[in-house]
Amino acid sequence: MREENRDKAPAALASRHLCTVEFEVGGGLIAIGASPFGDQRLGYITGGRFFGPRLNGIVLPGGGNWSRGGRLGEASSVGTFDARAVWRTDDGDLVYLSYTGRSLIPDDVRATFADPAVPDADPSRYYLRIAPVFETASARYGWLNGLLAVGVGTRTDFGVRHVIHEIL
Repeated sequence: MREENRDKAPAALASRHLCTVEFEVGGGLIAIGASPFGDQRLGYITGGRFFGPRLNGIVLPGGGNWSRGGRLGEASSVGTFDARAVWRTDDGDLVYLSYTGRSLIPDDVRATFADPAVPDADPSRYYLRIAPVFETASARYGWLNGLLAVGVGTRTDFGVRHVIHEIL
């Protein structure tokens, strides 16, 4: 490292709201089971919608999230995501989305997730973050192909909601 660069502050990370997506997981989670690589689950996407200042439309059925879970300490579950979906914009263009991510959910919060009669847990009590990437053949939305994004998720009664920000 050059001497004159050593004391400079790193550039700040800036972002702006890209969209909010609501994934409907109509069939719930399919528990595949615990293998030597972790507890595998599949959440099948049955639909949904996305909306934002430059991007609006519906989530097509057929995608899913292949999540893997384990333990972090004595009182929390930790998980990873491997999700894929196809979006159709309001003007008819298709966008492929894939994402990875992490979750950290205390056991008492996870217990509420399993009971539909219990109101949703306070999102400040758990951690659900994603790193989506986009791919499209659309000239109108081609700018998505070069975008890096992050999202903050919350569990809902229909599946999951992610507020996605593009990194500038």
